[in-house]
Amino acid sequence: MLLLVTHQRDITMDFVVLEMRRRGVDFFRLNTELLPSMLCTFSDRVRDDWTLVSGTRTVHGSQVTGAYFRRPGKPQVSPDITDEAARRYAESEWASLLKSLYMRLEGRWLNSPTQIVLAEDKPRQLLHAHRLGFDVPAARITNDLQSVRQITDNHACIVKPLREALLTGENESIIFTTRLNDLASTDAGAIALAPIIVQQEIAKKYDVRVTVVGQRVFAVAIWSQVHSQTQVDWRRGAHTDLKHELIQLPARLEEQCIELTQSLGLRFGAIDLVCDHDDRYWFLEINPNGQWAWLENVAGAPIASAIVDELQGIGRP
Repeated sequence: MLLLVTHQRDITMDFVVLEMRRRGVDFFRLNTELLPSMLCTFSDRVRDDWTLVSGTRTVHGSQVTGAYFRRPGKPQVSPDITDEAARRYAESEWASLLKSLYMRLEGRWLNSPTQIVLAEDKPRQLLHAHRLGFDVPAARITNDLQSVRQITDNHACIVKPLREALLTGENESIIFTTRLNDLASTDAGAIALAPIIVQQEIAKKYDVRVTVVGQRVFAVAIWSQVHSQTQVDWRRGAHTDLKHELIQLPARLEEQCIELTQSLGLRFGAIDLVCDHDDRYWFLEINPNGQWAWLENVAGAPIASAIVDELQGIGRP
């Protein structure tokens, strides 16, 4: 049995479910927000001795041969718990049980939650990419204006978040990659407030999204330069007409993409590259749990099939 860990509205996981149903693969989709409505038992002696009972379905730990950690939701505790302190306590206990479940599945994940967290470290990604021979734009991770100027004095630059690209709150917004304008000494205080990534800007021919699944590589060119809004960050604006095209990367670059993914302890990775006007590819970053369903829709990349293949392969000797 394959275990799919996500939430009810995860459309990307729906692609995997459809592929599993097409093949007749036995699976259980664990929408984690519903976990408190299930009956759960974990043994204290045997790692695989655990059960989840959801309605008429019982999942035994010993049945699970592969697992996909996608976008788990926060467990929704019973509305019968009306005291706020008691609700927080129950939520914390369910979150702890989930973590215990995740650890019991080590060795069976497409990407384990632990490795995902470690791989999200962008400075670490850059170190790995350099070591593996990728072309990587010059960069600094800093909150020091003088360090920023070591890059901006020699290159046109962009700035992007180190980790969190979403501002939550009353006016939720996304922090996109943007061009860095001329800096004055008076900007030192603002820059000191939080670390940023300052990176040499590469004049793009197009963006490339590379999805690695095991030993398979799916590269899609995103022709982002046709709109001024999407030239620096193709996600910006409401343009749904950007051309997406399956392309073949150079063989050595494909190998590097696989090597990078594996070096971070992953079987799956969503890598962002850019291709410059000399057809040279530059590494930007890797998302260890990135989105991919739209690539299957608009470019025909058979990623869901590759993921199911990889999940089935985990349990094979």
